Amino acid sequence: MATYIYETIPQKKGQKPKRFEVQQSMADDALTEHPETGEPCKRVITGGVGNIYRGTSIMAMNKPKGR
Repeated sequence: MATYIYETIPQKKGQKPKRFEVQQSMADDALTEHPETGEPCKRVITGGVGNIYRGTSIMAMNKPKGR
């Protein structure tokens, strides 16, 4: 099961969207309504955690040793 982030779509001027998380199968369709309130919503695409490399850089490995 994947966890998806959804955001309500404000219907009135000045109303702020609310974010919530839902666990769904990847095969499930995206929700169009908040499961509890029935407000219209959309799935939010977010960036994942990037790769973090530690140690010697690739550029440092390309230099011949001893020079």
